[in-house]
Amino acid sequence: MNQVSVRLLDGGMGRELKRIGAPFRQPEWSALALIEAPRFVLQAHQAFIAAGARIITTNSYAVVPFHIGEARFAEQGHALADSAGRLARQAASHSPEPVTVAGSLPPPLGSYRPDLFDHGRALAIHRQLIAGLRAHVDVWLAETQSSIAEVRAVAQALDAEPKPLWVSFTLLEEVDAPARLRSGEAVADAVRVAVELGTQAVLFNCSQPEVMAAALAEARSVVLALGQPVELGVYANAFAPVSAEAEANSTLLEIRDDLGPEPYLQWARTWVAAGASIVGGCCGIGPEHIERLHLHLVNQQEVAGT
Repeated sequence: MNQVSVRLLDGGMGRELKRIGAPFRQPEWSALALIEAPRFVLQAHQAFIAAGARIITTNSYAVVPFHIGEARFAEQGHALADSAGRLARQAASHSPEPVTVAGSLPPPLGSYRPDLFDHGRALAIHRQLIAGLRAHVDVWLAETQSSIAEVRAVAQALDAEPKPLWVSFTLLEEVDAPARLRSGEAVADAVRVAVELGTQAVLFNCSQPEVMAAALAEARSVVLALGQPVELGVYANAFAPVSAEAEANSTLLEIRDDLGPEPYLQWARTWVAAGASIVGGCCGIGPEHIERLHLHLVNQQEVAGT
C-alpha cells in the first residue's frame, strides 16, 4: 500500500489549558478559559501550531448547556462560539505555515451519552454554535459522535452550509471485537451514512488507541466500496477505558502513563499505514505528542518527497 501524506491535527484542548494554568474546573471544562481568560485559549492554539499541527480545532466543544448551563448558553452561547472561532483564526493567521481551522461541533447533550440524545434540542444547540463559528472556520468537525442520529442532526443543522463537513466517531472500547459506536451501532453503518450525508473526512476520536485500527479498517472498506474520495483520520485519547455506565463529565479521568509521545507515535504509524491521512490527539495528548508526530511522520515524508 502506498503511504498517504499526513496532515496533523492538534491535541486535547482541555488538558492543555489545565496544564498551562488556565481557569479549569467542571462542569465548564475547557469553556471556562474561554469565559474568564481567553488569552490561555490563544496560547494553547499557538502551542499546538508550534508543535506542527496544521489543523486546529475551535475551543467550542464545551460551549453547550451540558457544560455551561442552559441560562448561560441562551445568553452567551453565540458570543462564546464567536470568540472560540476568532481565537482559532487569530492563531492560524499568525502561523508561518497554512493552518486549517476546524469548527468543533460537539455532542450537544453529553459526550458518550447517545441515550440522552434529543433531535430537536440538538438542532437548536448546533445552530447556535454554527452561527457563532461560521465566519471563522474552514471546515466543520462534528466530534465525538456516539450515534448515527447525532451525525444526522449535525448535517441537518448545517443545511446548505458550503464548507466541508468532517465527522469523527467515538467507539466502544472493546479490544478484539467488531468496531462499534458507543450507541452499539456498527462502524460500517455509521461511515456509510456519513458518506451519504456528504462528509469529506471520517475520523475516530476520544477512544483508546487500541480500538482505532479495527474502526479504521471498517471505514476504509466502506469508502473503497462506495468509490468516494473521503479522507480518514484518527485522534485517540489517553484515558483508561471508560465504562459504558459512567456519567459524562462526572469526574476528571486519569491519564495513562504508557501513552507518552514515543508510544503514541508508534500507534500513529499503524494508523497511517492503514490509510489515515489526518492524525492528531484528543484528551491527554499534548503539544509534545504532536511535535513527535511532526518530527517523525511529517518531516520524514517531506524528506522522502512524498
